[in-house]
Amino acid sequence: MNADSHVLLQAQGRAAALFEAVVAEGLLQPGLRESELAKAIAALGKQRFGVRRHWHRKIVRSGPNTLLAYADGVSDRVLEDGDLVVLDFGPVFGEWEADYGRTYLIGTDPGKQQLVRDVEEAFAAGKAHYQRTPDLTAGALYDHVSALAAAKGWEFGARTAGHLIGGFPHEQPPSGMRFSIAHGNTTPLNAPDAHGRRRHWILEVHFVDRARGWGAFVEELLTL
Repeated sequence: MNADSHVLLQAQGRAAALFEAVVAEGLLQPGLRESELAKAIAALGKQRFGVRRHWHRKIVRSGPNTLLAYADGVSDRVLEDGDLVVLDFGPVFGEWEADYGRTYLIGTDPGKQQLVRDVEEAFAAGKAHYQRTPDLTAGALYDHVSALAAAKGWEFGARTAGHLIGGFPHEQPPSGMRFSIAHGNTTPLNAPDAHGRRRHWILEVHFVDRARGWGAFVEELLTL
């Protein structure tokens, strides 16, 4: 494992530890606004993990807002008992980015618990497909993971399923699609960057049930 891979894994591990602390500190509480929870998580990250910046906006979405993709506008909703809650944060540790997303349930609804399990299993299946397919393109991976939603009885909730990650700020494309895991993108995931270095990708899986008004999301490193 090279130095870049090592620090990216370290950054992701610290992001995961931050999310574990959010749960342990009991921050996922009904009655709290999404914006209030985002501020509380950012404060916890700064205090406990030294996080002073995030490379993308801090996402907290609950209830019907979990249907929405990253770029969608959203109201500042109050968390309720029984909600699914999506957290998507991009903390920067030193000069390296993390991008970590998970879904938590305030309650015990079996259908919502199944959805959370299904997105986590789909992430694992998508990563396994990448690992056994050396010439996989970004578009082919999107098609693979999005098809997993229908196989489980859900709908895939976004037009992309991931992007590049790296040192802050990570490599920027001449066109947005080239470095997105999206349908039709013919960029090989194993293609090196302009300096011949290995690129690293984040995989995002977002399943939704529009009829019942909720969704679940998971993201982390694909390439490590």
